[in-house]
Amino acid sequence: MGAMEIILIIGLSVIVGVLGGIFGYHQFVVRKKEYAKQRAEDIIKDAEKEKENILKAAQIEAQEFMIKAKKELEEEEKQTRKELQKWEKRLQAKETNLEKRQAYLDEKIEFVNKKQEDISAIEKELEDKMQKIDDMINEQKKKLEEISGMTSDEAKQQLISSIEDEAKREAAAKIKKIEEDLRNEAKRLSQDILITSMEKIASSYVAERTVATVTLPNDEMKGRIIGREGRNIRSFEKETGTDLIIDDTPEVVVISSFNPLRREIAKIALERLVNDGRIHPARIEETVEKVREELFQEAAEEAKKVVFDLDIGDLHPELMKYLGLLKYRTSYTQNVLAHSVEVAYLAGLMASELGLNVKLAKRAGLLHDIGKAVDQEVEGSHTKVGADLAKKYGENEYVINAIMSHHGEIEPNCPESVLVSIADTLSAARPGARRERLESYIQRLEELEEIAKSKDGVKEAYAIQAGRELRVIVEPTMIDDDKSFMIARDIAKNIAEKITYTGQVKIVVIREKRSIEYAN
Repeated sequence: MGAMEIILIIGLSVIVGVLGGIFGYHQFVVRKKEYAKQRAEDIIKDAEKEKENILKAAQIEAQEFMIKAKKELEEEEKQTRKELQKWEKRLQAKETNLEKRQAYLDEKIEFVNKKQEDISAIEKELEDKMQKIDDMINEQKKKLEEISGMTSDEAKQQLISSIEDEAKREAAAKIKKIEEDLRNEAKRLSQDILITSMEKIASSYVAERTVATVTLPNDEMKGRIIGREGRNIRSFEKETGTDLIIDDTPEVVVISSFNPLRREIAKIALERLVNDGRIHPARIEETVEKVREELFQEAAEEAKKVVFDLDIGDLHPELMKYLGLLKYRTSYTQNVLAHSVEVAYLAGLMASELGLNVKLAKRAGLLHDIGKAVDQEVEGSHTKVGADLAKKYGENEYVINAIMSHHGEIEPNCPESVLVSIADTLSAARPGARRERLESYIQRLEELEEIAKSKDGVKEAYAIQAGRELRVIVEPTMIDDDKSFMIARDIAKNIAEKITYTGQVKIVVIREKRSIEYAN
């Protein structure tokens, strides 16, 4: 076999192999397509089945949802129906109640209208009777004048004169006896009661000199001052010994205390706490103590300056402390330390003119009211307390005597004591030293009484209860019950027109006739 044949055979074999491969690949592709087609048909069938299953499940779920929603709607409708029925019952009850009230009001209105008609009829009847009575009185007066030969005014004057003479004689005897009893009693009690009471009593300046106000940046600060459950305000009042008044007044709190030193300490401490913003019991205690120390130090420095300026020598440190505390004490609105310095200068000037001991006069004058620094905490008058302090800290007998005698409790034992008493009176009595208190208040009471007294037949008038009530006493022989009512109305009208006041003023007209006699 030749080479060409072999090549030919190989070529044919290759061709046959290629053709066979092509045919086989074609058959593979055809089968693959058929498989894919079959697979696609299976997937479509599965999808159709799954679709049917999903649709069925959705239908079942939708049916269940519809059933549930229907039940909920029915339950809600049932609940709503119950609420509507409840409201209907309430509305019916209210309507019934309103109808009852309307009927009650209609009855009241009818009753009031009837009463008004009755009152109008009574007033008309009273007017007619008053006119008849006036006519009868005038007729009786004319008859009496004809019988007695005197006019009614002349007869009245004669009767009044005879009664007045007898009353004056009896009154004079009683007044004389009362005056003698009072004079004897006053001589025994005047020094013990009047001096002790009038010097220590706080009522002379309660309304004007026992409070201090502190301005706040805002009303929220009031809550911080009060604190949780009131712990801050309780701590503040305990530490300062004052009352803290927090009311509806905007951005202001009031500190109340009869003790001016405590009031000043509380005022400064509260101002510092408000400015600092930290308000709690520990901070309150710390601030109050610091302010107290500063004020005592300031008072001591003030006392040293006064003693140096007066050139009266050295004072015991405790007396210096009490002297400085007088800076925070007032008497009838006059500062006690300033008053004491003025008394010292006046006593010194008079001692110099008379050739007496100037230093002793100044020293006694400066210390004459030293007891007022502590008399609110210690029993006894300020003169006794001051004398005890002076004696305790080594003052001489003349200074002690001047302190005790400047209000006349004991007799002076030296001319300087007399000068201190005179200087004390001059300092207190000079114009401008002590401000007039409650002048406008007293003037208002006097105006109320004058309006009442200006009416004919009014015997006396008294304004009481701080001017909220005016009691008017009328002559029973001149004013009858009806005229008493008219006088009360006239006074009320005049007060409303002429006087400015708050609230209301109650006018009470009293008509009373008494016949009194004594069997001896």
